[in-house]
Amino acid sequence: MSCALCEGACDGADLAPLLSHELAWLWKALAAVADRRGDESLTSGPAVTVTVPAEPVQRAAAAGLIDGRPLEPGQSRRVSLERLTAALATRGPRLTPGAVAAHACNRRLAANARRRTQQAVAADRIRAQLESAAADLPAHVRDLVGPENVFTRLRTLGWVTRLLNAPDPAELLSQALHVAARLPPPGRRIDRRLLVSGNPHALDTGALPALVLALTGSSGTPVRSGWARLGVDCDDLLGGLIITGVTPRGWRIPPGATFTLPPRELAHIDWEPPETTGTWVFVTENPSVLAAASTQALTRDSVVRPRVICTAGTPSQRECEAIGVLADTGWNIAVRADFDQAGLAHMRALLAAAPSAVAWRMGAADYLAAVPEGTDVLHLRGSDAPWDDHLVPVMRKHSVPVYEEDLLPALLADIMAGAPGSCVL
Repeated sequence: MSCALCEGACDGADLAPLLSHELAWLWKALAAVADRRGDESLTSGPAVTVTVPAEPVQRAAAAGLIDGRPLEPGQSRRVSLERLTAALATRGPRLTPGAVAAHACNRRLAANARRRTQQAVAADRIRAQLESAAADLPAHVRDLVGPENVFTRLRTLGWVTRLLNAPDPAELLSQALHVAARLPPPGRRIDRRLLVSGNPHALDTGALPALVLALTGSSGTPVRSGWARLGVDCDDLLGGLIITGVTPRGWRIPPGATFTLPPRELAHIDWEPPETTGTWVFVTENPSVLAAASTQALTRDSVVRPRVICTAGTPSQRECEAIGVLADTGWNIAVRADFDQAGLAHMRALLAAAPSAVAWRMGAADYLAAVPEGTDVLHLRGSDAPWDDHLVPVMRKHSVPVYEEDLLPALLADIMAGAPGSCVL
């Protein structure tokens, strides 16, 4: 059985004299170099610099291994790996400096380099599996996957690393490719629960559905929107919009009550028009804003009825479209989100679906009024806030997000006043 420390380089060697306590300083120095170079044999390459110890017995132990003039305490000496290897051959025909260092330190050397090599080999297997399977996908799926760059895209998204850390990378990738192969052609749709035979919940959560979306270039959007793009229908009972002060036509909701409209009800929404055309409805990202407005109105027994819609995070395309329908029934719409990358994306989606809406307290001045001290990492493009050309530059300068809760007093004042105090058309 091959040695676990040096893969058999120690076979037939007389290691005992080399593993004395007095020589430990030399092997520890070589072990560190082996780890750094990713070379666990150390039979060649640049000479290794070691610091000669002060103890005479340690210097004497290295005699015959480090050639040249006598060793001086504290001296830096260059050790030729070729000559050291030749000197070790007298103790074992296959013995290397790295092998002796591994035994002296009682561990395998260059572990990180070996792990990187193993990961590269495993990544190549993933690439080969992708290229082979992509060739057999239906044409409309190949167009989504993009076989020529899918591996690069998955690696950029971190999916190659996630696959390498999976219990069975090949099996997970095979399952995802099998699901992708069952995606419907353009113009047709399929229930997501039917994509994995015998397991209707296989794509509810977890790595498999996330990988399918990543494979098909649909992972940069909300999950429901990603599946919708692929012609896949999810359940339409969970999620939706949290609302107070606005109702579907014909619905009777107690004054001041808060309720949720699920995606099924939003699909063909017909909103009750406002009593006065042009009444404002406020759209926020965070439930805390709606909750605070509702509580404030109830506590103060206000005559002003808050009209707030909360997307509770990333809005789906259906939710954006339902908000856009409000304008058709006479509502003015003020939309906002957090000042961060995701929040700006939400704003763009909402404004695209509701072109007449205004960006509510989402300008550069609003950001500067609330920006805290500190730094973060905001990766923004110049086109991320088309409603205010000054916003992205100031956010890049401060590089810290501002959340809706940071502006809560001003937002509540606007809601209770029934009009946005600061907006960008």
